[in-house]
Amino acid sequence: MSAPSPPPAGAFPSPPGGFAPAPPPSTRRNVELLLLAAAAVITTVALFLVEASQEQSITWDIAKYGLAYLALFAIAHAAVRRFAPFADPLLLPIVAVLNGLGLVLIHRLDLADQEEAAYNSWAIPSPDATQQILWTSLGMIGFIAVLIILRDYRTLARYSYTLGLIGLVALTIPAILPNRFSETNGAKIWIRLPGFSVQPGEFAKILLIIFFASVLVAKRELFTTAGRRVLGTELPRGRDLGPILAVWVVCIGVLVFEKDLGTSLLIFSTVLVMLYIATERVGWLIIGGALLALGFFFAYQMFGHVRVRVSTWLHPFDDYYNTGYQIGQSLFGLATGGLAGTGFGNGRPDQVPFAKTDFIVTTIGEELGLIGLTAVLVLFLVFIVRGLRTALAVRDSFGKLLAAGLSFTLAIQLFVVVGGVTKLIPLTGLTTPFISYGGSSLLANYALLAVLIKISDAARAPAPVRKKEPAPISDAQTELLRRDATRPEAGSAT
Repeated sequence: MSAPSPPPAGAFPSPPGGFAPAPPPSTRRNVELLLLAAAAVITTVALFLVEASQEQSITWDIAKYGLAYLALFAIAHAAVRRFAPFADPLLLPIVAVLNGLGLVLIHRLDLADQEEAAYNSWAIPSPDATQQILWTSLGMIGFIAVLIILRDYRTLARYSYTLGLIGLVALTIPAILPNRFSETNGAKIWIRLPGFSVQPGEFAKILLIIFFASVLVAKRELFTTAGRRVLGTELPRGRDLGPILAVWVVCIGVLVFEKDLGTSLLIFSTVLVMLYIATERVGWLIIGGALLALGFFFAYQMFGHVRVRVSTWLHPFDDYYNTGYQIGQSLFGLATGGLAGTGFGNGRPDQVPFAKTDFIVTTIGEELGLIGLTAVLVLFLVFIVRGLRTALAVRDSFGKLLAAGLSFTLAIQLFVVVGGVTKLIPLTGLTTPFISYGGSSLLANYALLAVLIKISDAARAPAPVRKKEPAPISDAQTELLRRDATRPEAGSAT
């Protein structure tokens, strides 16, 4: 009997008993659960500090808010574990911390409103923190619904034109409604009906991002065609400027008819960044920047409310008790907070108008100081970076543009909000994502989070193992078989 033939060159010999099975890929869901527990502890401790500073006693509101917060994010974690097991483990915990901080600050401002009402013998207002819990619950329902329904985020590209049309209609509805159904503080950005109100621009930005991500992938050649070269930079051809001109006209229309500088700036800047990511052409940034400057100049010359915003930004204390009161109080609040802040419940953030919505960043700066405000901005920065990391890791171009667009729209919105309340840029009226009081913002941002988590799940999931197909019979090697010694020869006697 001959010795067994050696393995072919380059092959790794199998050990006795075969190879051990590969360990299952790590989903990092336990890390997410641990971080969510830490977020719950931070929120609960902050609520205790507010109660101790304001009322010197522990009330039922602490348990009510804390248990509701814990239950909501436990359900969200279970949904992520079931429907997006490989998603980034940092996205949901960061949102939990931001949402919890917003709940604490709104509760703290509720106590200040109740104290002022009691001092002036007014009716005690209902707490907005309870309403915020309700909006968070609805946002969580939408978040889980998106995770369940959106099995593959790439299906959004099939309906991109429909979603873009819906977003455009939602953006323009407040402009055509009568002022009593749409206008608040001079901006026509609401749809107000009896017992119901919504800010459609919050949802329109997500729908338009989906639309532009699909269009930029499908029409990439249109945007990457070389044009004229000016000062060492290739500018796009004039015939290819149609899409960005259309976006510019829409944003100018929002500014003109709805008096909403923030939304128009947010949408145009997001589309411009997505266009640059899709083409890697600096020329588009130059054209977009020129259109942005032209639009601002046109708006400043034609509309009085824009001139008022700019004048208030440049000289807020010239008309302090009128147009400059908001930004003036905001600057005083930030100065009062200083480096370390006054502490939860020890400041006077209720002296700033719209402290729960547009100026909640000022509330953070006053009670937590520069250190606390920087920590919050770092949390946002980590969230945005993880979103961009998802865009880099995902395998398809649509997912890359969609994840990058969703991440950059949060970054631009945060810059506009913080820049406005710190007098870096003119005020725009946008709210801080996940922190400010309001239903439309929470619902839209939780939908954005769900889409980003689905993309992250696809990016981090292991590639499916393809079974090796058997070689065709024509490629099989010829084998030499030994004749069995016990078998009789053909034709021999038995």
